[in-house]
Amino acid sequence: MEKLSIIIPVYNELKTLNEILDQVRAVELRLEKEIILVDDFSTDGTRDILKQIEDLGDPLVRVFYHSVNRGKGAALRTGFQNATGDLTIIQDADLEYDPQDYPKLIQPIIENKADVVYGSRFTDGMQKGLRISYIANRFLTFLSNLLTGLWISDMETCYKVIRTSILKEIHLTSDRFGIEPEITAKIAKRKCRLVEIPINYRGRPFDEGKKISWRDGVAAIFHIIRFRFMD
Repeated sequence: MEKLSIIIPVYNELKTLNEILDQVRAVELRLEKEIILVDDFSTDGTRDILKQIEDLGDPLVRVFYHSVNRGKGAALRTGFQNATGDLTIIQDADLEYDPQDYPKLIQPIIENKADVVYGSRFTDGMQKGLRISYIANRFLTFLSNLLTGLWISDMETCYKVIRTSILKEIHLTSDRFGIEPEITAKIAKRKCRLVEIPINYRGRPFDEGKKISWRDGVAAIFHIIRFRFMD
């Protein structure tokens, strides 16, 4: 294996974008890094920052823009379609997830012990910043486990590392937060080897973060059931 594609969906991340890029660049890996930023029609000045990043001409960074706001799932699908690495990892831009976890997340796949690795916020109990969403996340994960036959603790985690060849085979359709249960259901159907690794998590207060709303939670239940029985 030679390259890790890091997909960063971006929407109104003016305050954190440069810092998360610095953190991703600073991670030391055995693999080459490819950083793919997908802007989902930000309106807070984030696009100006992205243009500046492009102007720097860093060969490891590519930027894609949506002409309308389509949702996190759509941004991830754009990133997946353009990934050229052997492995692909999802990285949120809000500083809640620590890129220093990359080495331990990719190791099981490098050692051919897994095809997919999820970074779990819950294997060591409830982490700080998750009080409000903890119960909802655990319920959705339980329902997903019940229907997929998997036994994981954090289906909604951002940190998912997947062999890019598998991502290219999976037909993903979700535009919003339904992308998480869709990915999980479709890798389960393909009998991919999945392991979980504990990760660091710095949850922001609810009013600062882009947490899923109750509507997204209801939609997630629909998606979990839908993708169990439909492709």
